[in-house]
Amino acid sequence: MLATLMSFLQGPVEFSLLGFIEAASVAFILYYIYAKTRTLAIIAGLFPNLNLNINYRSTLFGLQKAHNKPLITSTATTTITTTKKEPKRENSLAHGIGTQNMLELTPHAGRKPFHTLKDWGVYFPYVAQSFRSKKFDYPKVTSLVQKDPVLQRAIKQAAEQILREQEQQSKETTGHEDLNFNERRNSYRPPHRHSDYQHILQRQEHRAIKILKEMRSTLNNFLLAFTSWLLYKLLPCFLTGVVTHTQQIEIHLDYILVTFILTNNDIRSPLVAAGNNLQIPVFGEILRGLGAFFIKRKIDPIVGKKDIIYRAVLHLYLQHALKMGHNVEFFIEGGRTRTGKPCMPKGGILSVIVNAFMDRSIPDALLVPVSVNYERLVDGNFVREQKGEKKIPESFGKAMSGIWKALNSKYGLMRIDFNEPYSIKELVQSYNKIAKEDGSMKIYKPSARTLQHNQSTSSLYGTDVVCEEHRSLIESISRQVVYDCAAATSIMSTNALAFLLLTRYRNGATDKELAKALDDLRQRLTGKKDLGFSGESIHIINYATDLLGEKLVKRCYDSNNQILICVANGIESWIELAYYSNTLTPHFALQSIVLTTFHNLLLKHVNMLEENLTSTEPGICRKKLIEAAIENCEVYRYEYILYKPTQTLEQVLESAIDELIVQGIIKTEQTENEPESVMESRRKARGLATYLGEESDDMSDDGHNFLDVEQPQLPDLFLISDTKVQQKALCEVLAPYGHAYLCVAQSLYILYQNSMLESEFIKLVVKELNTKVKTQQCPYAESISTDSVRNCLKVLEKWSVIEISNQSGLRLLALGTLYETSRSSLKNIVQRISDIVPYYANDYF
Repeated sequence: MLATLMSFLQGPVEFSLLGFIEAASVAFILYYIYAKTRTLAIIAGLFPNLNLNINYRSTLFGLQKAHNKPLITSTATTTITTTKKEPKRENSLAHGIGTQNMLELTPHAGRKPFHTLKDWGVYFPYVAQSFRSKKFDYPKVTSLVQKDPVLQRAIKQAAEQILREQEQQSKETTGHEDLNFNERRNSYRPPHRHSDYQHILQRQEHRAIKILKEMRSTLNNFLLAFTSWLLYKLLPCFLTGVVTHTQQIEIHLDYILVTFILTNNDIRSPLVAAGNNLQIPVFGEILRGLGAFFIKRKIDPIVGKKDIIYRAVLHLYLQHALKMGHNVEFFIEGGRTRTGKPCMPKGGILSVIVNAFMDRSIPDALLVPVSVNYERLVDGNFVREQKGEKKIPESFGKAMSGIWKALNSKYGLMRIDFNEPYSIKELVQSYNKIAKEDGSMKIYKPSARTLQHNQSTSSLYGTDVVCEEHRSLIESISRQVVYDCAAATSIMSTNALAFLLLTRYRNGATDKELAKALDDLRQRLTGKKDLGFSGESIHIINYATDLLGEKLVKRCYDSNNQILICVANGIESWIELAYYSNTLTPHFALQSIVLTTFHNLLLKHVNMLEENLTSTEPGICRKKLIEAAIENCEVYRYEYILYKPTQTLEQVLESAIDELIVQGIIKTEQTENEPESVMESRRKARGLATYLGEESDDMSDDGHNFLDVEQPQLPDLFLISDTKVQQKALCEVLAPYGHAYLCVAQSLYILYQNSMLESEFIKLVVKELNTKVKTQQCPYAESISTDSVRNCLKVLEKWSVIEISNQSGLRLLALGTLYETSRSSLKNIVQRISDIVPYYANDYF
């Protein structure tokens, strides 16, 4: 009886429990909406054309201030809800001139021609904008890839490779006891070999289908429209705006937001290359429906052994997508920057696109460099990773936590910038023109190529899908794209403030001092970099200070009871602030290298003059400065892309020196008393002469080459004492990298006659940097960077100072042969690295 009663009650109890959970969930969501926007604000959002002025700054689970309560005024006919309009804060900020906030643009909303007065687009503008936007056909390419004969050959090749490995392993385990083993192996085949091969082949076919299924995108118009409406509602909760140039949208348009902009401007949404770490429950499928196709972060699971099938699937998926007319969006740097500056390009996906053009699969492709910048990072900082700590993997819980945090925070403006598109066809033609002129490069010609059967070490994605002669072309194009992206990135208010605090006012400054420095910075950037802010500099400084928050930038009192704006205490604050500052460092990198080299050479020259008791004004020969700067630029080869592939390093260094002369940082005897206009004309003339060709400059009318006659290297560049502050600030731009690199070089002695895991060596260097920062031996906390340590190791490997080998999937470090035999030879490397660390003549600063 009791059992029957319990069974009878079980159903209602379970139903009630589920109902309670669902009701609680719905109640929580409703409360969230109410707390976030209030009911009246929701009504105002549904009917924006009624001009209901609802303005709330809400907080979750908190009480609203009295002045935020709405005042309701009633008349005989209508009820109008208004609020007290808050005065505009002194530190408020307007976005850049000539830009528009995409969250305020709804061209498809409102009453349409020939529609009735009851057009619903008037009352639901965001819904109308999302669902009335132009719809495109997004064909699926999965079936085409699966049937492609190239994939079938790759599957057979993989099966044959596995079978050979199994036979080899079997031979090693059975030993070589039989002396006639080799003769009998050649004449005898085990009866089960064919069945084994068929089984392996079938397994590889299933694996190819599984890879394709996990990789594929399911881009569709409904999800694009729904997500577009959702973003219109959610983005204003934590972003002031999503800003871009309207002219750039007409030319062509980080993931969902780029797709959002494209969709709402009636442009075909792209397929987006995404890391499979984002393939998490719920969100992964949403991203897939918005165009994402997922790629493994590490394509080859075993070091030194290429995954033939995976590479072939990826290559064919991209190739067929391009043939079917899909746009493709990919991150040429391979992922998000951990330091705030551009990363070195990864040419993988680009190589597939270039190769599709070279083998005439597509007639041409337009490359549109796009850069995204935030006033405040939405997806968190990377301080943990820069300090050498392990990255927390993406998960559903982490995603939900991130969304919750974002919706309850303020991140200011987001800026998306687009460079002018250029075609691969035109790029190839321009590189070919350069190749014909210097005679040192190969000519690239599109031609039909057949897939070879044997795997090549030059292959990036499949079995010989990338030929060796195209690697330099792909590298040039990828470096051009990254360089242009960095040049197109707008400077946000927080970037400017961080840059000034880390280079010019490391001990803090008043808001007026910072505003004056910002005026100077804005003047120097005019016409060269786009600014994502406008208005008075003092308002911008206060706005950026408040937005970054007290964990990064704080206000404190000095000894004179003045309020100073300075970096918050703690190593983490300096590292994170460097992320914001590094948006500007590529622009000043060359000038910083030149000036640091200048001061280091000047120090040696001053010491020499003191030894000879000479009173001559210390200076440096321009030619000697360029030679030394070229050596120092070599150290930064994996840190920055300093010039375009169509330029030479000598050209850009000459321009950097001329720029320093125009700015009054250094001087020449000829330009000491010249007006700025004359110096600018001289700089342009030098640039034109360089463009026309160095050979004609070096030849006299009778054909004699003056470079053959050794000229005395007399000093022709001198210091200007009036710009000491600006000089030190320029040297500070790259000083943290110099100290990080120097620490790596000094740690090389640990490897003397002793190999070590690369990961352990990096941890050791980061620990040493921490110690130096805490003991004030290193004045830059932002020098603590695993990225810089890794980049320095790449340089040292390039110089053959160290050798990196793979053993059982682990990277092992050891000194090169020359340095392994002579410990004292490491002194030369330490000295060469120390040349990029700023030293100043006679305590000049």
